[in-house]
Amino acid sequence: MCLAVPARIIKIDGMVAEVDMAGTTVRASLIMVPDAKMGDYVLLHTGFAIQVLDENDALETLKLFQEMEMIPET
Repeated sequence: MCLAVPARIIKIDGMVAEVDMAGTTVRASLIMVPDAKMGDYVLLHTGFAIQVLDENDALETLKLFQEMEMIPET
């Protein structure tokens, strides 16, 4: 099963971003979402941001993951 998770962009350097995933910072390629900017939520899959998300949709999805105990509460 593949899973993509919402993550918030906290830093951009060219086509690579640092994103926050529930308190964990990881690097992600922005090659598929070149218009993404700082503060955007993106859908992250295997190190690639594959879609820019509406903030409300991202927060709702993160809340569901917390309810399923897939990520810790912040």
